[in-house]
Amino acid sequence: MGVTTDREEWTDAPSPGSHSSSVPRGRGRGRIAQAVSVLGELLITAGLVLGLFVVYSLWWTNVIADRKADRQGDKVRHHWAAQKDTGPGALDTKDGIGFLHVPSMHNGDVLVEKGTSTDVLNDGVAGYYTDPVKATLPMTGKAGNFALAAHRDGHGAKFHNIDKVEKGDPVVFETKDDWYVYKVFAILPQTSKYDVKVLTAVPKEAGVTKPGHYITLTTCTPVYTSEYRYIVWGELVRVQKVDSERTPPPELR
Repeated sequence: MGVTTDREEWTDAPSPGSHSSSVPRGRGRGRIAQAVSVLGELLITAGLVLGLFVVYSLWWTNVIADRKADRQGDKVRHHWAAQKDTGPGALDTKDGIGFLHVPSMHNGDVLVEKGTSTDVLNDGVAGYYTDPVKATLPMTGKAGNFALAAHRDGHGAKFHNIDKVEKGDPVVFETKDDWYVYKVFAILPQTSKYDVKVLTAVPKEAGVTKPGHYITLTTCTPVYTSEYRYIVWGELVRVQKVDSERTPPPELR
């Protein structure tokens, strides 16, 4: 009568002469525990990677974009200061055409450049549409729609607080020579990203039927998605000349 010194529990005692392949319960549980441990470590790692990605997307890209936009904005202002003559060359440059101010968004002065591709908007700026509808720049003096886009989250998130804008709020566009003061008159909280009618010269979805001098702000919605578009429309109420001190209009004081 031998006494086993192995503390493992066997599933079944093997019969004499049999060739049982039974695995000790303890060993089986050990393998399961090891697998669970590995899976847990993988999930923790995946969570950390996802967390870092979120931080990068929603914070660090803002830092990088804001720095680049500030440098570009300074370049535009220096260009203005050095430029003595106005004319077609002052209306549209590759560096930027002016600065957008929307006090209710608390987004400071937003540099406006040509185009709405991610290559443009990822630099922390707003871009005016060239496709599928061409925006009408206010400096031309022509009636039309000055349609703009900017990111709502990440890469500067210049239109993050677009939902804070209300009817009657001012929207001001600053150029080298003029301040263009608009007043918000219509808001569309959600529409299809394929709804190009909001960008047309006479945006009927805003309730207008006649040509005028309009501005349209567009961005993604809901927050942290790009499924739909949020639209804000304004109409030009006056143009104020820039003085030697670049004193902002009352709406920005």
